[in-house]
Amino acid sequence: HDFATIKRVVVATYQSVSGAGKEGMDELFTQTRAVFVADGVEIKKFTKRIAFNVIPHIDVFLDDGSTKEEWKMVAETKKMLDPKIKLTATCVRVPVFIGHSEAVNIEFEKPITADEARDILREAPGCQVLDKREDGGYITPLESAGEDATFISRIREDSTIDNGLSMWIVSDNLRKGAALNAVQIAELLVERGLIQPKKKAA
Repeated sequence: HDFATIKRVVVATYQSVSGAGKEGMDELFTQTRAVFVADGVEIKKFTKRIAFNVIPHIDVFLDDGSTKEEWKMVAETKKMLDPKIKLTATCVRVPVFIGHSEAVNIEFEKPITADEARDILREAPGCQVLDKREDGGYITPLESAGEDATFISRIREDSTIDNGLSMWIVSDNLRKGAALNAVQIAELLVERGLIQPKKKAA
């Protein structure tokens, strides 16, 4: 954003069942097993069967047809980066246990190449670029499980718009989500002298 100023973002998220808690993980496991042994599939946590399926619905629907999860993405992006950024999101629950993924298309105000974006993202704290233009030269949610980094792959220029880039972003939502973010925020507050670290017990 600092280099070329983000103007508009179109994102589709592919969110694992662990984002819905233990009940979500249990439901995927139970339903998958039921399908393999030809048992009846019970639906509890999600509105439709999650095993071998994708559900384009996370959280409650709002009046404009978006969901609360999609609204949160818009609100958080504007709060963290710039209130002028336009963002549209479609959030999808997928039959993956751990790891959230995003297919992201970004329109910038100024020109930026895929190579420039790769160099900037390689230097960004907490980001790791794995972007080889070959079979398997990208990251998947399975490989991100247990890792603290946010992984970026498939960085490429979008020929349909001026100053556009597309990319694939993956992270372990159990680590990069609430837990790691809380630790990183606490470390930053300590570093800036806004809070004092707890003294270790003798």
